[in-house]
Amino acid sequence: MDLGFDGAATVVVGGSRGMGLATARCLAQEGARVAVVGRSRADVESAAEELARLGSPDAVGLAADVMDIAQVEAVFAQLRLRWNGELNALINTVGPNVQGTVEELTDDQWREAVDHGVLSIVHCVNAALPLLRGADWARIVNFSAHSTQRQTVSLVAYTAAKAMVTSVSKNLSLLLAKDEILVNVVSPGTFVTPALTAWARSVGIDTEDPYRLMEAIDTHYGHPAQLPRAGLPEEIGPVAAFLASRRNSYMTGANVNVDGGSDFL
Repeated sequence: MDLGFDGAATVVVGGSRGMGLATARCLAQEGARVAVVGRSRADVESAAEELARLGSPDAVGLAADVMDIAQVEAVFAQLRLRWNGELNALINTVGPNVQGTVEELTDDQWREAVDHGVLSIVHCVNAALPLLRGADWARIVNFSAHSTQRQTVSLVAYTAAKAMVTSVSKNLSLLLAKDEILVNVVSPGTFVTPALTAWARSVGIDTEDPYRLMEAIDTHYGHPAQLPRAGLPEEIGPVAAFLASRRNSYMTGANVNVDGGSDFL
C-alpha cells in the first residue's frame, strides 16, 4: 500500500532511537523527507544518515532539548526555511523516565515527568502548527502508553504524564478538526527499547530476548501481554506511520493500543 508520503515533510521528535527511530525508518522507506529531533547531536546525525540510505530524499538530524521552548522554536524555524514552510506530519515519541511510588516521588520528579512527558509535546505542537496548517494535508501522532489503562504503583508519574498526553491529543483532535488536521495517539505496550533493556539490567536480567523480557515484566509488574514476548520497535513503526500518513484520511481522536494483547477496553 502506498501511504502517500512521497516527498512529504515529516518530523519525528525522539526519532534517533527506539520506537521513534523505527517510525522514522518507515517514513524514509516511503519516500518522505524526515527530520529527527533529539538531545544528542551525534545520535540524530547518525539517524539522519541511516534514513538517507533508506530512501529519504532529505533527512536531517536536529539536536534540541524539547523542554526548552526556545530550542524547539529554533528547530521549526530551521525546517520552515529548509522545506519552504511545508510540514505534513509531526510525530512525538518522547516520554519521561521517572519511577517511584506516590510516597517516594519528590515534587521535582513530578515536574520532570510533566515537563518532559507533556510540555515537550505541547512545545512541538505549537511550533509546528503554523506549518501544518499551511500544508495540503497534515497529521499529528503522539505516543502515550498502555500503563494509562493498566496501573503500576512505581510508574505513577510516568502514567500520569502519559494520561495527560492522551487527553491533550483528544482535545487537539477537536480543536484542529476544522483545519482537517488529524490527531491520533499510539499506546505501546512492552517493547524492546533501550529504556526497557536498561531496566532489565537494573533488576539483574541482561538480555534483549523479547520472551525473557516479557517474563520479567510478568514477574516484576504482573502485567504480561497475551502474546508471550515483548514487541520489537519495527512492529510499531508501521502503525505510527499509517496514522501519520495521507492514507489515513478519516481517523482522528483515536487511541490505538499496540500491546501484544491486553484487557483494554
